[in-house]
Amino acid sequence: MEKPVIGLVPLWDEKKDSLWMLPGYMEGIARAGGLPLMLPLSADKTLLEQLTGLCAGFLFTGGQDVYPGLYGADVSPLCGPICEMRDLMEKALFSIAVLEQNKPALGICRGIQIFNVLLGGTLYQDLPSQLPHSVLTHQQKPPYDQPVHQVAIEPGSPLHELLGVDTLAVNSSHHQGIAELSPKLTPMARAGDGLIEAVYMQDRAFVWAVQWHPEILVPEENNGKIFGAFVDACGSEGSIRFHPTSPAKQGWINV
Repeated sequence: MEKPVIGLVPLWDEKKDSLWMLPGYMEGIARAGGLPLMLPLSADKTLLEQLTGLCAGFLFTGGQDVYPGLYGADVSPLCGPICEMRDLMEKALFSIAVLEQNKPALGICRGIQIFNVLLGGTLYQDLPSQLPHSVLTHQQKPPYDQPVHQVAIEPGSPLHELLGVDTLAVNSSHHQGIAELSPKLTPMARAGDGLIEAVYMQDRAFVWAVQWHPEILVPEENNGKIFGAFVDACGSEGSIRFHPTSPAKQGWINV
């Protein structure tokens, strides 16, 4: 059986005027039985419609901050760099692939944030200043493949059913996060400070998103299972897959 082709939203390097991809995203999909394909950076509707015909599902990767205007907020001085084309592309791709065609989608870091925003939620533009009571590390320093805090998994959620555990140790490299949750999303995990760290859409075949970076932690079985569930939803042969080979050393992108 052919492997399902999964489109990955590209990362954008403004200084180098280039597109790129962290290997962990591709390796996580490949180990789970999918065929990863980095997409062009474009909001052209005709092109995106063709890509949805080519790809069985889509991975919304990490990256720059989401433009606050998308959720009706002014840009804070503490908001990080923004990539307008990524916002435009992801808005169009999400509408076509997820809302119109019910394609499986997985969001990571920025991915959970853009899903929430596109479905009517809001974000904290800067957690350290807007969530000052938190004592958790949300922007860890290297090494990035080491967990820095726990998340509590919601009982009865799809993530709980998949992993069969009540808590999960995660890494963390983000300074934004979900403030007001979209009514179309349901929480699957929360950090100790109450920040929502995993969500899903109940009325779609498979739309999950997490705030941490499972692509860095994928050799650990539970994070590998997240990729497996996604690829399985995209039509991979067999069920949840996990191949515990060590990933290539990789860089990091802050969200």
